[in-house]
Amino acid sequence: MPGLSSPEPYILWLTGVGILITLVAWLPLALKRLPLSLPIICMGAGAAIFLIPAITFRPLPTILPDIAERLTEFVVIIALMGAGLKLDRLFSWRRWNVTWRLLGITMPLSIAAITLIGIYALGLSLPVALLLGACLAPTDPVLAADVQVGPPKSGKEDDVRFGLTSEAGLNDGLAFPFVNLAIALAAAAAGSREPWFRNWVLHDVLWEISVGLIAGWIIGRIFGWLTFHVPAKNRLAQTGDGLIALAATLISYGAAEMVDSYGFLAVFVTALTLRRSHRDHDFQREMHALTEQVERLAMMVLLILFGGALVSGVLTPLRWVDLLAAVAIILLVRPIAGLIGLIGMPADRSEKMTLAFFGIRGVGSFYYLAYAVNAGGFGSGERLWAIVSLVVLLSILLHGLTVTPIMRAMDRQQGRDPDEPVAETEMA
Repeated sequence: MPGLSSPEPYILWLTGVGILITLVAWLPLALKRLPLSLPIICMGAGAAIFLIPAITFRPLPTILPDIAERLTEFVVIIALMGAGLKLDRLFSWRRWNVTWRLLGITMPLSIAAITLIGIYALGLSLPVALLLGACLAPTDPVLAADVQVGPPKSGKEDDVRFGLTSEAGLNDGLAFPFVNLAIALAAAAAGSREPWFRNWVLHDVLWEISVGLIAGWIIGRIFGWLTFHVPAKNRLAQTGDGLIALAATLISYGAAEMVDSYGFLAVFVTALTLRRSHRDHDFQREMHALTEQVERLAMMVLLILFGGALVSGVLTPLRWVDLLAAVAIILLVRPIAGLIGLIGMPADRSEKMTLAFFGIRGVGSFYYLAYAVNAGGFGSGERLWAIVSLVVLLSILLHGLTVTPIMRAMDRQQGRDPDEPVAETEMA
């Protein structure tokens, strides 16, 4: 009897994709009660895969900078659409008080603190240190799924989950001006004679934020009308196809980028506007479910590659002082800045501590760094990639191991059963 021939790489890829999709569907349920998170599992799997001697490919962002930028960009915009669609709370300055505190106080304080650490502890120049601060200050919308609100109309929207979801949705767009400021400062240090401060204020701050907000609102209104308010037979909601949310994501991001504004901001505003167009329609859940599945699949692919990068040497340029700085950023900078931003907010101390602690760093940090390095002025960015990767690694491990027990304890403290399934009336 002839021996079995070695499978073709194509067949191996098909099998691997099938296994990955199975894990996308099953792992969140399996990990519900365990002090583990999906990102930890994916990162560990990636490290194991790329330790196999037969695999010679090394997924390092310094080798594949354009792929690193585009892949992280795609994952973030899908996550932003999903975050916006699942927010039940109506938009208002008072109801979103926790969001404005985290955005207006906590994030700038975090950027400033990390910049100072970069200059005085790590010996970085001002542009490089500011870029590090802009990359590591925002709460990630991708890896923070375990601390975000539940699906639309599920009723799982306490102040902590709402605050972390809305913060992650908006700060990914609002951190961009500081990334652009770092790029402008690097160009000025290299001898550029452009009036960088005027251009930064007028274009990177005023134009890109305002136009991003307007573009997102317009696209959201258009999709809301097409989905819920045109004559019944032609409504997109009649299709029952959640791909509409993916279409809105890509069109919103593309349109905002075409007019040179912040696409991340536009996507989140599009999601909020689309949700507001008919808050109680069942199709909201269909759209969110599709975006969540696509986001989870793309996130798992990216984190498998991240695990591969960890064992391929992305951390090699690190120095001991970088490790101390990374620990300080996770354990001191965000928690202290978070608590300062929440001073005076009417909430329990445990809720404030949870909001301050779970400033999860992740895919958004990778995107900002890839974008800035590809824009030029920072060299290959090997040490920056090492520092940011270390901070994300520590965040994945620390927050991933603590999120389940902390959030379950908070639910019990607030009188909720963390194991209670979503009621049928909430699902309708």
